[in-house]
Amino acid sequence: MTQHTDLPSDLLPTTVRDFFAAHVVHDADTAASFLTDDAVIVDQDETFRGREAVHAFLRDAGSEFDYTTEQIGARRVDDAHWVLTVRLEGTFPGGVAELDYRFTLRDDLVAELVIANYAA
Repeated sequence: MTQHTDLPSDLLPTTVRDFFAAHVVHDADTAASFLTDDAVIVDQDETFRGREAVHAFLRDAGSEFDYTTEQIGARRVDDAHWVLTVRLEGTFPGGVAELDYRFTLRDDLVAELVIANYAA
């Protein structure tokens, strides 16, 4: 059964919380430690597969801009799927973006992360 419940961050799986915390501070090595060996990241329709490509994405994503990140929502879809809604404000085109980080977990690790525009 699918549940769409807004959750406080402390009720998210530790893997999601810790991955996101590392990602926000651009700690690619720590963020990558929460991924499966075959993890896939999709960011705005660009797909990164394989350890090297995923690590490069984590290291370089957004590095050309200054921005702040604020988690504005979280929900559990089911035991393996979680969504964080994030608001970015910064020097990128448009200056403000709200994004969903859609996590798929497997064996307490992130198997897939899809980053896409917030779907209200």
